Amino acid sequence: MNKPKMTTEKGVPSNSRVLMLLGQLERLNREAMLADAEIGRQITAKILHLIQTQEKTRKEIMSKGSSGMEVILATLENTQDLQTILNILYILNELLTVGGGRRVGVFVSKGGTGILLQLVLSGSKESLPSEELMLQLHSLLAKVGPKDRKFGVKARLNGALNVTVNLLKQNLQNHKLLLPCLQVLRVYSSNSVNAVSLGKNGVLELMFKIIGPYSKKNTSLLKVSLDTLGALLKSKTNARRAVDRAHVPVLLYIYQDWHRNDTRHRHMLIRKGVLGCLKNITNIKLGRKAFIDADGMRILYNTSTECLPVRTLDPLINTSSLIMRKCFPKNRLPLPTIKSVFHHQLPHVPAGGPVAQLYNQPLGVDDVVDESDDNDDVETENDTENEEEDKDHHARNDDIETDINKLRPKETNSRPFEELKIYERFFLELSEDFQRFNFDNPKSGVTATPAAPKSQRPIIVPTAQALPPKYPTAAPLQEECHLAKGEQPHPEASPLAPAPTPAPVHTLDTINITKDHDGCCDHSQVRPQPGLEQELVQGMERVALEGTGPQGGAGGGGVNRHYRQPPLLAGGVAAQQGGGAEETLAEEWAEEEGGEGAVLEVPDTALLLPLHDPDLYVEMVKSTRSVPQYSEVAYPDYFGHVAPTFREHILERVYGVQRTKIFQDIERLIHPNDILDKVVYDLDIQSCPVIDDGESLKFNSQFESGNLRKAIQARKFEYDLVLNSDINSNHYHQWFYFEVSGMRVGAPYRFNIINCEKSNSQFNYGMQVLMYSVQEAISGRPRWVRTGTDICYYKNHFSRSSIAAGGQKGKSYYTMTFSMTFNHKDDVCYFAYHYPYTYSTLKMHLQKLEALRTPQIYMRQDILCETLGGNSCPLLTITAMPESTSNDQICQFRNRPLVFLSSRVHPGETNASWVMKGTLEFLMGSSPLAHSLREAYIFKIVPMLNPDGVVNGNHRCSLSGEDLNRQWQSPSPELHPTIYHTKSLLQYLAAIQRAPLVFCDYHGHSRKKNVFMYGCSLKETVWQTNISATSCELHEDLGYRTLPKILSQTAPAFSMASCSFVVERSKEATARVVVWREIGVQRSYTMESTLCGCDQGKYKGLQIGTRELEEMGAQFCVALLRLKRLTSPLELRNHAHLLDVESDLIETRCKVSSSPSTYVLEDEEHSFMEEVDYSAESGDEPDNDPDAADPHDNRLSDSESNNHRDSLT
Repeated sequence: MNKPKMTTEKGVPSNSRVLMLLGQLERLNREAMLADAEIGRQITAKILHLIQTQEKTRKEIMSKGSSGMEVILATLENTQDLQTILNILYILNELLTVGGGRRVGVFVSKGGTGILLQLVLSGSKESLPSEELMLQLHSLLAKVGPKDRKFGVKARLNGALNVTVNLLKQNLQNHKLLLPCLQVLRVYSSNSVNAVSLGKNGVLELMFKIIGPYSKKNTSLLKVSLDTLGALLKSKTNARRAVDRAHVPVLLYIYQDWHRNDTRHRHMLIRKGVLGCLKNITNIKLGRKAFIDADGMRILYNTSTECLPVRTLDPLINTSSLIMRKCFPKNRLPLPTIKSVFHHQLPHVPAGGPVAQLYNQPLGVDDVVDESDDNDDVETENDTENEEEDKDHHARNDDIETDINKLRPKETNSRPFEELKIYERFFLELSEDFQRFNFDNPKSGVTATPAAPKSQRPIIVPTAQALPPKYPTAAPLQEECHLAKGEQPHPEASPLAPAPTPAPVHTLDTINITKDHDGCCDHSQVRPQPGLEQELVQGMERVALEGTGPQGGAGGGGVNRHYRQPPLLAGGVAAQQGGGAEETLAEEWAEEEGGEGAVLEVPDTALLLPLHDPDLYVEMVKSTRSVPQYSEVAYPDYFGHVAPTFREHILERVYGVQRTKIFQDIERLIHPNDILDKVVYDLDIQSCPVIDDGESLKFNSQFESGNLRKAIQARKFEYDLVLNSDINSNHYHQWFYFEVSGMRVGAPYRFNIINCEKSNSQFNYGMQVLMYSVQEAISGRPRWVRTGTDICYYKNHFSRSSIAAGGQKGKSYYTMTFSMTFNHKDDVCYFAYHYPYTYSTLKMHLQKLEALRTPQIYMRQDILCETLGGNSCPLLTITAMPESTSNDQICQFRNRPLVFLSSRVHPGETNASWVMKGTLEFLMGSSPLAHSLREAYIFKIVPMLNPDGVVNGNHRCSLSGEDLNRQWQSPSPELHPTIYHTKSLLQYLAAIQRAPLVFCDYHGHSRKKNVFMYGCSLKETVWQTNISATSCELHEDLGYRTLPKILSQTAPAFSMASCSFVVERSKEATARVVVWREIGVQRSYTMESTLCGCDQGKYKGLQIGTRELEEMGAQFCVALLRLKRLTSPLELRNHAHLLDVESDLIETRCKVSSSPSTYVLEDEEHSFMEEVDYSAESGDEPDNDPDAADPHDNRLSDSESNNHRDSLT
């Protein structure tokens, strides 16, 4: 301690005076002179006076290095004089009232809490305890307790807990003493053991004696009492006790009374305190039942509705909404089973895993609901993601690989070369000598694998004509629900199928689609179409279906009549040319249709879409095999998509939109008679999935990549939609693609997809759904557009069984809701999760690309294998032709480094296919850059790794019911043929010492913005762990960062800051990690493209479209060319700025943050800062796939955080 200078009192500054007084007090303690009580009183009184009058005195006592606090506490502990004790308590109150938590922390660290508690105990033993002493002690304890983590334990062990309770019981009318006692009791109750003990001692009943109906008196006391009661009710034992003693109706009555009388909203904290008590009681099942029985749903709904106009009452609305959501009875998903409607028998069932469990599930088991719907009681409920992040902090780094042996790439030849040699046929370019190639006519030398023969199957394209209700314009299956018959089961997939896919065994009708050679029809044969202005259709190319009536026949006399095919799939009826009966029947049909020729008007988009041809697309569909045997073509896939020229901004969230939607859901329980609950579409009714009464919307998803299982009309303009599970699975609900017709113009429709599974979505952060209008397409605007308002994503009341949740109980599904107003009468509209890209579209694009091949391009298309569903998996080889057959040219051709690209392993990530389309178009282009790129590399490309999943509308799995991007370690040739043979290609290349320079798997990401990469780095992974490794062990070429770095400088949508190069245990079976570890490809990447949009760069604030995605594919090619130049010795000196990656690596090292499933950098979206959050709950399973699923990073950018801070999820 600093010794005070002994000088006269008058001329001594105040800070020195307090030091002098403290020195005197210290000597009294040291010399045991406290027996002289009067001296102690005088000194402490003088110190108190100085502190009260001089702010500098407080700072002097609490300054660093000062021993003033120790002296004061020592005196407090040793003195027996009541007045001295009171003086010191007054001093401490003055010191700790200001200065924030630091001063309280100093007090706690010096052992002050224990001294105060001991004084409480000793003071209670007096025959007449001093009220002032107890008042001051409890006032101090109320300030100190929250800062002392051991406060509750200390009070219980010391005995002060019971003293406070007894003091409370004896002073219920003494409000002056009651208030600090309640404040301390509130802190005591934060300890769960204390809370139970206090409940047994009757403290709950005491609280209910203090709280009561509306009163203007003692509001501070009432507020603290409610806070204390809320803390006590966090204990399940106390919550049960409150229910048993019928306190729930009492709390509801009190809340109603305060709501009714607090008209000026001056006591919002009291009302929130009552809600806090109800919130904690309803954490247990008994509490929720008591709340429902007491009509709590109606009470809180009505009071909340009355609070809506007052913005400052949002905390009350939020808490009320949370309670109502929690107490909303769990509903059964309206399905007979959560398994997919469609089934594909596997060649053999895996020994273990989800698919085995699905096949081994006993018959008769209800997999939609189970005991998990009881929603086991929880001690506390996490309301915000901040608490979730606290939990994540403890589990941080658990998923990072810590075994250095596994982190060090090893080229393992797990298969003998003789076994791999059969893959030599896919690498003809490595041995091609071009001796038989005619350089005078180069194109004759390299041909693609011929397309598979067509299957004879009717392909139906719905129209958007203005038809009377008797003959609606939706898909043909909506009138006569008759699927095409006669298809035989698909044969087992063969491991290799270099030959073209054989035609299906069945024989079905074909349709003829004709184009007028001059680009327009004979208008004398086509009547004007109501609802469409004539000038919008002039000059457009028209495609007509030669209509066949129920008896067949398309007309005769050489006249091509443009009749719409009747809504009947007449399987097996051959079209006949000529014949009066058939022509008459067709004419009668046209008359019934209102006399309008059913003309498919196709906008002339040939210049805008050089790779699209409607005729060719239909031909491709005929050879595509699906489990449901689809026989319809969706209009958008037939017409094509021309990217809009206008910008589509990320949707700004409307304040309170989710709260409004949630309240509308709650109304269903309160006013059940208002709910129609009418099924209008149901794939589980195979005979007739469409229920059409003329009053409701009509839905359809029975076309390639379609996914909608059920539609239920809830209100006049509101529909609940249920998605289908992936085939051979019971979950993965995210991708949707369906058709809607029969809408009313201007009506405010609301669509709710009610069985989403992920705990958050970019739909909460500005992403919109996509819509394609047939009327717009006919009018010359064939395009997908971002649409929908009031979009939000939140947890709903439909229970998710433990069977579907991987054994986890008490889970719920999530709702993605959007509102829509239609602009056209008799339109047919399509909605999709993202821009659809079907397998048939890929086949069409590949055939058109082949037609673009010039003599300078070497392009070969092979069939790598057949899938489980009998579809072929194409493999492309693209490079530049050698200039001649000279040895130097042939040698240079064969020794070009390889780049291996793949895409669309997850069917729902359609953006990956659009990026691949951009890559393929660039590679086949005629620009000098494209030519240089082809001369630099040989490209091996698998553009669609999961054709079956794409065709059948799956989101994540193949027909095996498994995520193919988790099968790369040990793929099965029978169950995972595309992965098995793609990996075999890479193993073959490694065996002949030609491993690719770059491997990249294109994916889509649903929870992050921008485009970015995941790679593999030993050094960056070790940095995230506690592994102690020498610099020798961590030696690593930093070249893996070069390509992402180039992309960040050239591609506007790419974000280097979002990239991660950490290897995680849960990703060890993904393509990226296996190719890096087993094949030895240092530059092995997953490139993730956002489904939403960008928050940086040129496209900041915009939703991403196909133009930007295709641009990204092209920019990837440009980056590869720059990579080639940078890694050439002659170029190194000129591009040192791009190779300086060591400094970038060090800069980002300290910025890396983690989430439960991936490790990303600081420009991630910030935490969802809304006060109530239904998008995540305690115990939600993390998503385990940053490579392609979606890491559990529910984050907002700075601007989003500010915009959404006050709104509900």
